[in-house]
Amino acid sequence: MPLRPPSHRTARMIALQSSPDTDPQAVARGDAMLAEELGLLIDGATTYAIYMLDPRGRVTIWNRGAERIKGWAEAEIIGRDFAIFYPADDIAEGKPAADLARAHCDGRIEEESWRVRKDGSEFLAHVTITALHDDAGALRGFGKVIRDITHEKAAEAAIVRREHHLRSILNTVPDAMIVMNENGIVASFSAAAELVFGYTASEVIGQNVAMLMPQVEARDHDAHLRKYRHTGERHVIGNVRLERAMRKGGETFPIELAVGEASIAGERIFTGFIRDLTNRHATERRVQELQSELVHVSRVSAMGTMASTLAHEINQPLTAIANYLEATRAMIDGSADPLLADIAEALDLAAAQSLRAGTIVRRLRAFVDGGDTGFRDEALDLLVEEATSLGLLGAHEAGITVVNSASPSPVMVRVDRIQIQQVLVNLIRNAIHAMATSSVRTLSIATASEREGWMQITVADTGSGIDSDVRARLFEAFATTKEDGMGLGLSICRTIVEAHGGRIWADGVANGGTAFHFTVPLAALQEGDTDD
Repeated sequence: MPLRPPSHRTARMIALQSSPDTDPQAVARGDAMLAEELGLLIDGATTYAIYMLDPRGRVTIWNRGAERIKGWAEAEIIGRDFAIFYPADDIAEGKPAADLARAHCDGRIEEESWRVRKDGSEFLAHVTITALHDDAGALRGFGKVIRDITHEKAAEAAIVRREHHLRSILNTVPDAMIVMNENGIVASFSAAAELVFGYTASEVIGQNVAMLMPQVEARDHDAHLRKYRHTGERHVIGNVRLERAMRKGGETFPIELAVGEASIAGERIFTGFIRDLTNRHATERRVQELQSELVHVSRVSAMGTMASTLAHEINQPLTAIANYLEATRAMIDGSADPLLADIAEALDLAAAQSLRAGTIVRRLRAFVDGGDTGFRDEALDLLVEEATSLGLLGAHEAGITVVNSASPSPVMVRVDRIQIQQVLVNLIRNAIHAMATSSVRTLSIATASEREGWMQITVADTGSGIDSDVRARLFEAFATTKEDGMGLGLSICRTIVEAHGGRIWADGVANGGTAFHFTVPLAALQEGDTDD
């Protein structure tokens, strides 16, 4: 094994000792100089407690770092047993003597353990004990180096806690979260991201984030990053954008993307938050479809109501016309005047046409009242939920609190789903309008059994209420409490409910407001069903 080249100071000592003409006084001066330099070096290491022990463990050398860290001055500690630096429990277990024995046996030991200062406070120390021997191999003592690592360990623990905290956030944040470097390489992939994209974190970390994008977006991604690094021109960073992403199986889906930027230790990183909009878009499409269906049915129902009203109102004057014509015909009956005979014939023809018109009107009314309504067995809770999701659009922004009280057990009703949902939406929108100026805005929607074979649905508000005389004619055509209303909405609601065999009415609420109730028939029990 090659010997390490001697240092300048060692070479100088060897030269002085090997020369036969060396002056003893010069050697003494050199030794004193080396001792002084060594003392200065040891005292200069103020962040380390450096001291020496004799073979029995008594302090023989004590540097300023030891004085600063442990609190004892050199004059106080020289000659004292080093066990004074150990906690009481370690002393009771014989650890001081055991440490010296281990150092003597192994030559050197290194560990982290607790030590005691002069004021009695304890600190976590990095401890090194080295056994020192003379040229003959006899034990001269021990060299000890102590470093206070309390704050260092506390900082490490704080970092670990922060890492655990960050990891818990990554595992619980509802939106997918992806951290990547300035080249787009993924460094972190949250649990929510695994659910959204179908990849595990190990499959994505270390890969380019473009793997999560459709082909067109992936092709442009790296170019956007390079352009941003060179020009600072942002494409996605700092904005919330609607984009498309790609799952593991190749399925593309809509997302809401927000990307933030940070610099850590001079390294630029990007954090992307991704919200999967698949369910939201599906819900919006369903609401739009339902809204279109309701608008269509509303128009058809309005036309039907108008036709029914016209049929009812026109039939009476037509009957009166026929009666007047018959009476006039009877007044001139039997006259010999040829002109009156012609008039009588004309009256007969007019009366016949009046009766024919009445027959046409009656048939029209019968068609409107008895046409195919598309009755089906429907789940009442689902029917109410769908109508409520549409009717309550904008209610949250208006500060309205919604209270739902559903029947305790699932119920099937025999209804035209679209028409009953139209009634519910109309009542909900009316309730929201009625509470526009109220300080308390609570909308209650409830379903309950009304009587055998019937369910009752209630929509109640906390608005200003409706006068009893107005409530009596609310469901008549063209009766309204709105300044810009046409008065057909509640009339249509009544027509729909009565076509189902039910009834609709309104009550005042004790603490202010109005409650609208209507009933719908239960579905007939199928074979195998019971009343239990």
